[in-house]
Amino acid sequence: MLRVDLHLHSHYSHDGLSSLDELIERAHECRLDRIALTDHNTVEGALNLVRVAPELAIAGEEVKTLEGEVIGLFITDRVPPFLAPEEAMDRIHQMGGLTYIPHPLDRHRANFRPERMVELATRIDIIESYNPWCDAAANTAAARLAEELAKVQATGSDSHSAQELGRSWMEIEEYSSTEDFLEKLRYARHVVTASSGTGRRA
Repeated sequence: MLRVDLHLHSHYSHDGLSSLDELIERAHECRLDRIALTDHNTVEGALNLVRVAPELAIAGEEVKTLEGEVIGLFITDRVPPFLAPEEAMDRIHQMGGLTYIPHPLDRHRANFRPERMVELATRIDIIESYNPWCDAAANTAAARLAEELAKVQATGSDSHSAQELGRSWMEIEEYSSTEDFLEKLRYARHVVTASSGTGRRA
């Protein structure tokens, strides 16, 4: 089984603290097999990580739309911020990537209203149902919404420093393609070892 963290940040994010080398070292310490670097509104760090650690890296970006935030996974280029969410999601899919909605119902960060999540459902691949910075009610509501929409659920650490890696991850079978990854993620094991729990990360 592969240990995968699908939501984390480096110093390429305005609020990230750690270098790529620090993230690589910490990922190895935590025995993480894949990490998706999802910096805010930039894919530069993720593409650099793919170059220096291709066996570890999944290229991603957490992009701010005109409404909530959307993560693109397995992308090859930047998605500009402040697009309509439909356009941002379509650009991710045009690159062969997956759309991942982080902290979807958390009142402390940019998020989509539940009715918009329903409207956008055909464009959504994954819904984050556990984020350690969200309060329990927001995580529970996200999990319930994902179930109602029959969407794949994910746990993401939303780490902003290397030290925060290893508190939560997914355990997933080896995959052969992006489509296979999504199918395997549906049956993945969610692991949470500690909660950051302040509800204040971006």
